[in-house]
Amino acid sequence: MGLGGCIILIAAGAILTFATDWDMDGVNLDLVGIILMIVGLIGVTTFSSIARRKRVVVPPSTPVVSEDPHRRDGYSDGYGV
Repeated sequence: MGLGGCIILIAAGAILTFATDWDMDGVNLDLVGIILMIVGLIGVTTFSSIARRKRVVVPPSTPVVSEDPHRRDGYSDGYGV
C-alpha cells in the first residue's frame, strides 16, 4: 500500500467518524473510522521511513578515471572552463 492508499484510509476514517450519523446494529461507525485513521497514520509513517532509507546517496568506492589522460578537449586542462 502506497502513500495514496494511506491517505484514502485516513480520509475514509474521518468521513465515517465526523461526517456521518448512521446507526447500524452491532457496528460502531465512529470506532471503525478511528481505527481506519490510525491504520492510515501508521502506514504514512512506515512509508515515509522506508522512502527516507531509499534516498541515501552512497559515494562511489572507486575514483572515476579518464580513458585517455593525454587527450586535450579544452575542458580537462582548465582552459575551456
